[in-house]
Amino acid sequence: MTHAVTIAPSILSGDFAALGGECRALAEAGADWVHVDVMDGHFVPNLTFGPQMCAALRPHIQGTMDVHLMIAPVDAYIGAFAQAGADVITAHHEAGPHIHRTLQAIRAAGCKAGLAVNPGTGIDAVAHLLDEVDLLCVMTVNPGFGGQSLIPAMLDKVRALRALIADRPIRLQVDGGVSLKTARSLAQAGADVMVAGSAVFQGGPEAYGRNIRALREAAQGVMA
Repeated sequence: MTHAVTIAPSILSGDFAALGGECRALAEAGADWVHVDVMDGHFVPNLTFGPQMCAALRPHIQGTMDVHLMIAPVDAYIGAFAQAGADVITAHHEAGPHIHRTLQAIRAAGCKAGLAVNPGTGIDAVAHLLDEVDLLCVMTVNPGFGGQSLIPAMLDKVRALRALIADRPIRLQVDGGVSLKTARSLAQAGADVMVAGSAVFQGGPEAYGRNIRALREAAQGVMA
């Protein structure tokens, strides 16, 4: 893989009583992006953040705010998340019948457009949308909760999507089960953005820098 690996810690794994401080600690620790998992309790079986939370976090995030909308419907909320300061907004292919329109609306709102696909969605669903996306997010677990193990078959999916992307300027993100044990295989398959929860947050803020370095080195095949 020729792309540098971007580490995008999921703030869902942070301390909810101190999320602003968590975002600052992540920046100091060398995180590239902050990934914000927005869940509605309908499209996925969990309820998390909304636009107001994203707006509150924005001043504390030095790099990219990567907003992952696990909600349905999506289109009515794109403007609010864009105004909240999202740099990337990712919508799920499965969340509505008009994903092409959704991706266009994200770009029209001034954000980079991400497209997420669940484990059960085939790569054929992506082929005709590549000109509308800046990021593809492969769910390597079923969305809704952190702490799940990577579904092994998703490695082949990542590999196939990397081949489909070819030389297009599209980032290939993996979300779910990213750890020191899986990072190298995911990077070799072609992933260049890794969303990580416990792999970054375990041990508290004093460990974030060490955890991020270890994850980056694991992805790059550097032996500890």
